[in-house]
Amino acid sequence: MALLLLLLLMHFLVLPLSVSAAGGGDAYIGVNIGTDVSEMPSPKEIVALLKAQGIQHVRLYDADQSLLLALANTGIRVAVSVPNDQLLGIGQSNATAAKWVSRNVIAHVPATNITSIAVGSEILTTLPNAAPLIVSALTFIHSALVAANLDQQIKVSTPHSSSIILDSFPPSQAFFNRTWNPVMVPLLKFLQSTGSYLMLNVYPYYDYQQSNGVIPLDYALFRPLPPNKEAVDPNTLLHYTNVFDAVVDAAYFAMSDLNFTNIPIVVTESGWPSKGDSSSEPDATVDNANTYNSNLIRHVLNNTGTPKHPGIAVSTYIYELYNEDLRTGPTSEKYWGLFYANGEPVYTLHLTGAGTIFANDTTNQTFCVTKSNADAKMLQAALDWACGPGKVDCSPLLQGQPCYEPDNVVSHATYAFNAYYQKMAKSPGTCDFKGVATITTTDPSHGSCIFPGSFGKKGSKINGTLLAPSNSTSSGCLSQYHYNGGSFTSSVILVALLLNVFVM
Repeated sequence: MALLLLLLLMHFLVLPLSVSAAGGGDAYIGVNIGTDVSEMPSPKEIVALLKAQGIQHVRLYDADQSLLLALANTGIRVAVSVPNDQLLGIGQSNATAAKWVSRNVIAHVPATNITSIAVGSEILTTLPNAAPLIVSALTFIHSALVAANLDQQIKVSTPHSSSIILDSFPPSQAFFNRTWNPVMVPLLKFLQSTGSYLMLNVYPYYDYQQSNGVIPLDYALFRPLPPNKEAVDPNTLLHYTNVFDAVVDAAYFAMSDLNFTNIPIVVTESGWPSKGDSSSEPDATVDNANTYNSNLIRHVLNNTGTPKHPGIAVSTYIYELYNEDLRTGPTSEKYWGLFYANGEPVYTLHLTGAGTIFANDTTNQTFCVTKSNADAKMLQAALDWACGPGKVDCSPLLQGQPCYEPDNVVSHATYAFNAYYQKMAKSPGTCDFKGVATITTTDPSHGSCIFPGSFGKKGSKINGTLLAPSNSTSSGCLSQYHYNGGSFTSSVILVALLLNVFVM
């Protein structure tokens, strides 16, 4: 009987209760530095920003001489690149490759700490005619490093788009597009024999966009999911809580499909745009970009690994340092940066507990708000729950109180959702309310209505833990926050009755 009552209660509640790391050691976060910027900062300014933000790993899309000189004696680990337009020459001539290494690597080490060379970028999908030359280009570059006794310090690989992985979910069934097997097999043999790693570009933003609603936004953004919403691989029974891990594991399984099981992965690009076309890219927002990158950084630096390889570091380079205003294509192409060209942050990352990287993180302020276009009846039901069984102090929403205006369900629900979220110490799953709430870094306080968790106008933080009313809060006051509809009150009463019986 008690078990049946517990199941009924849970139904009505709004909040449902032998690879090694690449390079060894802990995972790291790096940043890509693109240069399609109309007012590109000087190399000196770039290095100053890197130092100020505690960034110790960068990837260049070329081997810019002035920037390599500016990076000298900083200790910052640098990945340089062979641009796609130079791949043909290097892939066809050992001498050309040796000359490239001499000019762009040997001339700068050891003062500049070059640790890897990315030969081309997404060649299989962007320059397929050059694909047969990839392995020879890698081999020629590596031979030049061997001759200079730098092959142990500097690894050679080539970044791939994750789109070369087919049937990526469930991950255990993933395999590389077999059209490219004549390239992938010798490539993986090269990586294995040289102790290098597979470079992979992972973009959950695009996976989410192209899924036609199949992939939930929270799953793409690393937001906590209740167990019943986690994706489960039916073959391995591994649980996946985010797109990033699923794609990385799909790459591991795809390599296994070709009988390679000991090649680590480094994610050479991942990120989320902070702005996009309002009609076709509605989820390219500052809040989503901040959420994704903050969660990604924490996930990587915690050495969580993936479900297939827990605890195995997946070092990742964020795309990218600056917004590149000269890039063409969709609006979002210009807005992947963490910083504007003048060094100002596009948003303040929230990385408490993630070490010293990104020194602009100081607040860890997040809030829970209503989702845009959320169903009004669902909002009303969740508002009733928060102000009733959720034990949120909703008195600031009463007429004449600071948060009464604007007098609508969206505004009042936002206050109540956030109060509950702060009261629960921002615990995973406490900002969901059956899908009508979402986490933001934008303080929703307005006028004299200071939201719990905000530092307010005078800089004194409102302590969300003090917001819970006493246990004597009457469910009768729910009607004071009711907006024409919503049948949630009866559910609340039923939950209260069930609780009573269950406790007895």
